[in-house]
Amino acid sequence: MSFIKERVSYLRGLAEGMKIDESTNEGKLLKAMIEVLDDIALAVEDIEEVQEQLEEQVDSIDEDLEEFARILFDDEEEDDDDDVIAQIECPHCNKVFDLTEDMIDCDSDSFECPHCNEEIAFEWDCDCEDCNHEEENN
Repeated sequence: MSFIKERVSYLRGLAEGMKIDESTNEGKLLKAMIEVLDDIALAVEDIEEVQEQLEEQVDSIDEDLEEFARILFDDEEEDDDDDVIAQIECPHCNKVFDLTEDMIDCDSDSFECPHCNEEIAFEWDCDCEDCNHEEENN
């Protein structure tokens, strides 16, 4: 039972204990006021119950969203690390940057520095099956 409902019950008991005559205008008014207060107390109690249910639902949704965000952002961080081939220091501007797969064109022996936009030449020393297979086909 809510605090407001307890207070309304106290007022009702107090009015009954005072033996207020309900046939008088004052008695009718007091009885009607207590009934209105009782209705308000019930409405507040209903609102409190709905509020608690909403809080539980929002907390559940919040936990789900946190889990989705953790999954999404953790996966993105892992994907970013997987794309990095090496850390390179540009011979032109001397700035260090991560060389990623999308920076390299398979048909070219150079790539562009993201800082100074100068071409950096490279030569692959690779023993992987894909590279050996391509050399055998050529």
